[in-house]
Amino acid sequence: MSSMALAADYDRTVAYRAGPAYLSDTVPAERREVPWTGRVPACDDPAVLSDIRERFATTEARYWASSLSITSFEHIRSLGYRPWGASYIPRRFCAARSWTSDGRKRTVYYSVREDLGLAGWGWNVEWCVSGLDRSYAYGGHCRAARP
Repeated sequence: MSSMALAADYDRTVAYRAGPAYLSDTVPAERREVPWTGRVPACDDPAVLSDIRERFATTEARYWASSLSITSFEHIRSLGYRPWGASYIPRRFCAARSWTSDGRKRTVYYSVREDLGLAGWGWNVEWCVSGLDRSYAYGGHCRAARP
């Protein structure tokens, strides 16, 4: 296990043992040396959905030699905002039903993350289309893409 993983596990153990008092004393990410604003685009923001649509099509074409694309999104909902607390980088977890160009309906799980864009500038989206995670990067049914 890496030292980073051990440190994260230690922090979790300390927080568990100390209880809510410890958790309330953590410094929110907005008050650090390099602060975050806590402002992350909404799940249904057109720029977020467009980014997912474009990157999905590019990935399908380049890596899987497929012309599959996302044609539309519906039933967009939030799964959580900062589910691990205020001391972590702000991120919003979302899910949406998508229609793909093969006429199938699939669930897309995604997170919009603050300052994790190119070179740490701007927001970024990490996404997984259930049933199309061919490399299993997010585990079965995109489990790792959810909070």
